[in-house]
Amino acid sequence: MQKINGVSRREKFRIRYYNGDTSVIHLEKKSKYDRLGNKKTAPLTKEQAQSIVDGDIEWMLESEHELIRELYSKMKLEQLAPKTIVDYTREPFIYPAGNVRVTLDYNIRSGINCTDFLNPDCVTVPVSDSIILEVKWDGFLPDIIRDAVALADRREGAFSKYAACRIYG
Repeated sequence: MQKINGVSRREKFRIRYYNGDTSVIHLEKKSKYDRLGNKKTAPLTKEQAQSIVDGDIEWMLESEHELIRELYSKMKLEQLAPKTIVDYTREPFIYPAGNVRVTLDYNIRSGINCTDFLNPDCVTVPVSDSIILEVKWDGFLPDIIRDAVALADRREGAFSKYAACRIYG
């Protein structure tokens, strides 16, 4: 609701892996302050990720990673808990000059109230037929990329895959 209501200072935690590959899993915290964003990350094993989903979190207090300990505190004090699966296909492209990351995200699906995201048979439902083109860069955006993504018949704007997936609960 914070995203939908336009709250300028907000944060979210997520457990993430890409395109079905669970060999690399991360805990992420995304923070937004007005238009500025920040992301922190910490590695998780499959077992650790599943234990968080299952509510078995006491081990987190002893983690060497500050982010994992922060999530533990917020789960205890603020009753944070996993809400839904946000599933989609991502095609990433990297342009080294300016450290530009261009991604295409599509086939956006929700686990509704399911959080069993490590289960490849978990049922998900489509929530959007949109294809999201996202461009991120560090130092500068090269003209060649700016020109390539300037599509005349497309609109620029914010789209939250998480908010789209939470419409079901």
